[in-house]
Amino acid sequence: MSVNTAIEIKGLNKWFDELHVLKDVSLSVLEKEIIVVCGPSGSGKSTFIRCINHLEPYQEGSISIFGQKLAKDKKSAALIRDNVGMLFQNFNLFPHLTILENCTLGPIWLRKIPEDKAIKQSTALLDRVGIAHLAAKFPGQISGGQQQRVAIARSLAMEPKIMLLDEPTSALDPEMIKEVLDVMIALANSGMTMICVTHEMQFAHQVADRVVFMAEGEIVETGPPEQVLKNPKWDRTSQFLEHVLSH
Repeated sequence: MSVNTAIEIKGLNKWFDELHVLKDVSLSVLEKEIIVVCGPSGSGKSTFIRCINHLEPYQEGSISIFGQKLAKDKKSAALIRDNVGMLFQNFNLFPHLTILENCTLGPIWLRKIPEDKAIKQSTALLDRVGIAHLAAKFPGQISGGQQQRVAIARSLAMEPKIMLLDEPTSALDPEMIKEVLDVMIALANSGMTMICVTHEMQFAHQVADRVVFMAEGEIVETGPPEQVLKNPKWDRTSQFLEHVLSH
């Protein structure tokens, strides 16, 4: 494996009982590459991204992070924790902690960073995503778009080399989507390796190196945004894009 491969997925198969959710999925992601994964509901996109982060067990295949094959052990859990950040649809903030405390919790407890340093770093990250002024508030006191920006800052506080984003704007009101997309675009432009599951085709056009289209548990088509989004090879991709772009 070349040194600049961040993630290598080979022959991934996943079943939920009788349901074959991922069918022999393989994908290589280079360092600093931005991959956008799209496809209809139920195509396995979220399951795929959760398997990479070991949030979902899979039955066949392998996943490697920076050349190290993941297994179900503490070493692999540490490898993921040290290298991979995850952003969910529903923010998953701790409601009883302030915005700043949400961001410092991981660095202090998991990375053993001194509290004063963690506060300084997290404050800088909250400033980077434009919400440093909300540091003392609680999640319930701020908007959904602001909560998702907190979630991004919290992930970045763990200093990941790879970010996985699972439909990060799907739970937001339309007017809040842009503020989160702007932060995601800045993150992509900073050189972060990213795999983002999203229906935001404008984001895909703007920042993706490759678009991966999934349907019925398989990668149907992959290529540069220009090709996949404007001149797809497969009817299934065309149908999906027509549906998404007409809404």
